[in-house]
Amino acid sequence: MRILIVEDEKRIAEGVNKILKNAGYEVDTVYDGLDGLDYILSGLYDLILLDIMLPKINGIDVLKNARAEGITTPVIMLTAKFQSEDIINGLDAGADDYLTKPFDAGELLARIRTRTRKTCALKADKTEAYDICLEKSTYKLHGKEKSIKLAKKEYQLLEYLMINKGKILQRDSLIAKLWGFDEEPEYNNLDVYISFLRKKLKYIESKARITTTKGIGYALEQGE
Repeated sequence: MRILIVEDEKRIAEGVNKILKNAGYEVDTVYDGLDGLDYILSGLYDLILLDIMLPKINGIDVLKNARAEGITTPVIMLTAKFQSEDIINGLDAGADDYLTKPFDAGELLARIRTRTRKTCALKADKTEAYDICLEKSTYKLHGKEKSIKLAKKEYQLLEYLMINKGKILQRDSLIAKLWGFDEEPEYNNLDVYISFLRKKLKYIESKARITTTKGIGYALEQGE
């Protein structure tokens, strides 16, 4: 599960980053509203921790813009203020919850579990597209008669393609989904995983296929 932290106070951001990574989450951190909005619009995150007082664009406007663009990712607003007006403005803008700084690490993790639990309940354990089914608890890819287990990054890549079936996903978006913005994978790593998945789709005798749009990216489509 990947979480985005948008917080301009680096000491706080680094502390929250450490707490989340120790809890097993994948985390990206940015320090102003403009970068925050850019990262949020990538659609890569399962939850966003968004400070209200940010340089360039404040958190309320970041959230309003993200919701206007159709981003439904759960957002927990972070605020150093106690005024109810800030809380009301955040919730009216589309926030799902809020925390007042300073906050306890245990409370932060509990709020995150609550918000992501609701999201996961909607997704259930399976993702389906065309004639294939992806099982989250086992990392198994099922066809009509055959099944095969996937490696973690194979699962993440195929799940993203299945959720966006029929859409061409840019290489940069896929790389960010698998490795985040901080890692530097080898140039052809994505192509290697695409190759693995094509072989596994062929093995389970699926008609679904991963197509390449040269210079742009990949899409999962229904074959003949």
